[in-house]
Amino acid sequence: MRATPRYPSLLEINTRAWLRRLSRDAGMPVTLADIDDATLDGLAERGFDWIWLLSVWQTGAAGRAVSRRNPEWRAEFRAILPDLTEDDISGSGFAITAYSVSDALGGKTALAQFRKRLAARGLRLMLDFVPNHTALDHAWVDTHPGFYIQGTEQALEKSPGNYCRVATALGPRILAHGRDPNYPGWPDTLQLNYAEHDLQAAEIGELLSIAGQCDGVRCDMAMLILAEIFQHTWGATPEPFWPKATAAVRARHPGFTFLAEVYWDLEATLQQQGFDYCYDKRLYDRLKAGRARPIREHLLAGLDYQDRLARFLENHDEQRATAEFPWPQHRAAAIITFLSPGLRFFHQGQFEGARRHLPVHLSRGPEETTDPEIADFYARLLPLVNKRGGFRDGAWSQLEPWPAWSGNPSSDGFVACAWTGPDDERHIVVVNYSAEQGQCRLKLPFAELRGRRVRLTDLMGPEVYDRDGTELVDAGLGIDHAPWHYNVFELQAD
Repeated sequence: MRATPRYPSLLEINTRAWLRRLSRDAGMPVTLADIDDATLDGLAERGFDWIWLLSVWQTGAAGRAVSRRNPEWRAEFRAILPDLTEDDISGSGFAITAYSVSDALGGKTALAQFRKRLAARGLRLMLDFVPNHTALDHAWVDTHPGFYIQGTEQALEKSPGNYCRVATALGPRILAHGRDPNYPGWPDTLQLNYAEHDLQAAEIGELLSIAGQCDGVRCDMAMLILAEIFQHTWGATPEPFWPKATAAVRARHPGFTFLAEVYWDLEATLQQQGFDYCYDKRLYDRLKAGRARPIREHLLAGLDYQDRLARFLENHDEQRATAEFPWPQHRAAAIITFLSPGLRFFHQGQFEGARRHLPVHLSRGPEETTDPEIADFYARLLPLVNKRGGFRDGAWSQLEPWPAWSGNPSSDGFVACAWTGPDDERHIVVVNYSAEQGQCRLKLPFAELRGRRVRLTDLMGPEVYDRDGTELVDAGLGIDHAPWHYNVFELQAD
């Protein structure tokens, strides 16, 4: 296994939909054990460090039934798949009955073989852990119903969307559905009670089992079981779970990686509780808003924090980047996102310009044609992001865009940074993150360039410039960009 760079990259794959498509193309069932070498070689050649297989765990009949009979969900499914069939609705991959690999995907042996083949290519495997809830038909409902939040007749009557009647081996119960406190409960799940000590021990046991099958976990809605969030939602205050859980796993599996899905500005909290990386939803939201200054302000945080953020333009919870960002803005947002420090987080279909978001309840995706312009852009960007050197192992610093002349406010629309790497690598990234033409000056942080002639070559476009190094350092590099235009300059000094 190759050493992980300072700024690795991850590709999320919807496992069920992926294998369904491969099976269709092969004309026979394909499991994780049957993935051909060319497919795995292609992932390695693109330079990824992590493959996250979404939804490999066992789901049950109860979850599928809820997914199939929910009228709002079915309407969404049919909008994505006009030829929708019942077999396409597999139930949510987050309504888990057991952390064992689904037989339809090949089972535990197939996963182990897949992981071994990834490792031979220098790739690490990430899987899901869903701490907040289980499926309705998880074994614990019968064996340990006390592991779940208990409801009352009054609670059920007041909030019928948040509670349900459940038959257990110990008699009928009213149990809570898993939920985010800002939204109604997820009707295909039951809420775990982290105020119960035995439940926490059982969940650590689940994590240890998962950790024996992969190299890292993405923890779904990880902030929901923080003590203050849990107390706000359920009125009970649990002992902290994540510090114990991450420590227990790493004691048995040194180097194991934890990625948190997290919102509400709780990223630093979860980093402090043992997570290697946390979703950077704040940057994503600021990029969608289309204003440069809040992006620059966000990037002022210390690298001890930024290095542990997972930066993305789309994932299975968000809409497709092609649908959310108009194309020129999409390119500019991608340059900022994936040439900033942190874990670079990509999503299956992103490189082809997929437009339709696939719900986690479905095991078949829509047929979409590749957008050649988007495919060409990512074909040029990925080698920069994933090539060992400056953008993967180097030092990053943000650059302040100065007005090009007095009274010109358009410099406020720019986001820029410098990268230095081994072997005297120097790069400048500058983006006009604005719908207007803009100008600025960038004073380059390379004092050693004074008195030298410098060539700037755009690695994402055709632009090449020769400049005086003293001017670049003291007066600054002059920039005049069209809306959403960008450069990724390599600097070479004679």
